[in-house]
Amino acid sequence: MSEKLNVAMIGFGEAGAAFAEGWKEHSGVSIKAFDVKTQSDATRVAMIERYAQYGVEGCDQLADAVADCDVIFSFVTADRAQEAARSVLGQCHAGTLFFDCNSCAPDTKRGSAKLIEADGGHYVDVAVMAPVYPKMHQTKVHICGPHATKAEAQMARLDMNVTVMEGAVGHASATKMVRSIMMKGLEAVMVECVLAGRKAGVDDLVLDSLDKTYPGFNFREKAAYMLERVMVHGVRRAAELREVALTVEQLGLDNDMSTATVEWQQRIGEMKLDPNLELGPEDYRERADIVLAALDEKASS
Repeated sequence: MSEKLNVAMIGFGEAGAAFAEGWKEHSGVSIKAFDVKTQSDATRVAMIERYAQYGVEGCDQLADAVADCDVIFSFVTADRAQEAARSVLGQCHAGTLFFDCNSCAPDTKRGSAKLIEADGGHYVDVAVMAPVYPKMHQTKVHICGPHATKAEAQMARLDMNVTVMEGAVGHASATKMVRSIMMKGLEAVMVECVLAGRKAGVDDLVLDSLDKTYPGFNFREKAAYMLERVMVHGVRRAAELREVALTVEQLGLDNDMSTATVEWQQRIGEMKLDPNLELGPEDYRERADIVLAALDEKASS
């Protein structure tokens, strides 16, 4: 097909920008984006510059972004996912594909699907199964739902790495939610371990011991990376983990680990600390000390 595929994005954070960056040189894609940060005086200029950086047409109003689009990618925080679905109602033509790429519980996705489908849209449950860098638009995604075949064809035009899963809406998201128990939980465990180790003055001994127990994992490098992730994205991860906790609860299990992960992710993320990206891949100590200093200041205030 030679005609351009008109893509709309709702939310233009790390994930949206990464996909747009991957499509930047793709002549068959036209991208418009809307992010609520454009409507705030405090963040508007930065968002406009961000749109330009990634070669997308930024829109002041969501209606302008989704008008006449072929597909919509929703990349918002988990707690805003249904709000994003609701915001497009009455704005799109029948049959528009709505790719819900947000990290939500299966029941949350099913609720969003009902909204989109009742409005004539075609809802697709999308689970982004890995960090969006370095692979950007080719990051592995799982999709499911009644429109998965149609969705797969459009994603192929976008050069995406997609696996179609059997099952109704919620099956792909369940995969992401259960995986996040481990992936985001591991970040929280690493943070608590490293911070405690620094406080006790035994972090070197502990990480050396862990590297012997799990050779090849490289705990220092992983500690530096995970601290950076939590410092920058902790609030967003906490929102996702609340959906994970909801998923576990709805499966009839206790969600103690997921709930505890929420606390660490939120606690550090909301401090909005600078992780100093100039640090080397194993400089976990500097980041740990930044977090510890902030926690001490918070406790004394």
